[in-house]
Amino acid sequence: MLEWSLDALRAAPSIERVVVAVPPGVDYEGGVAGGASRSVSVRNALAAAGDAEVVLVHDAARPLLDVDLVERCVAGLDGGADAVIAAAPVTDTVKEASDGTVLRTLDRTRLWAVQTPQVFRRAALEAALDQPDDVLAAATDDAGLVEARGGVVRVVESSPRNLKVTTPTDLRLAELLLAR
Repeated sequence: MLEWSLDALRAAPSIERVVVAVPPGVDYEGGVAGGASRSVSVRNALAAAGDAEVVLVHDAARPLLDVDLVERCVAGLDGGADAVIAAAPVTDTVKEASDGTVLRTLDRTRLWAVQTPQVFRRAALEAALDQPDDVLAAATDDAGLVEARGGVVRVVESSPRNLKVTTPTDLRLAELLLAR
């Protein structure tokens, strides 16, 4: 799955260098050791990324990345944002619940399912990642860390096709979509 994502990143005109964070002990040419959490892995990769002012973070678990989405996310920084995230509009009805009891129905017209790539101004990402490892471990995405520090995060519409492979069903769906 990593190679499919790398193919898209290498084909994107705005991407000059790719750094891959890999689990400790995994040997991958050009890879840097990841950390105990997602954000620690990003922090390690950022340290190896040279002096790029714009940084893109992508999960290899999303193998259906395409060049158009990469370029639209990078271009989204032009509006003065600190970060830009790919996200798909939520189409399901979403309920907030506690202990099995529905508390309320959320307005899905304002909800987005966050994906990667996520693109950052380097300074904003560095500041967001300059926190203790336990804070980073609790983060579900790096844009959330930027947002929590008061940064401006914009959304670029993606599609559910940019799915995250986390289950055997996801893997089968990705295989079917990649075979097309």
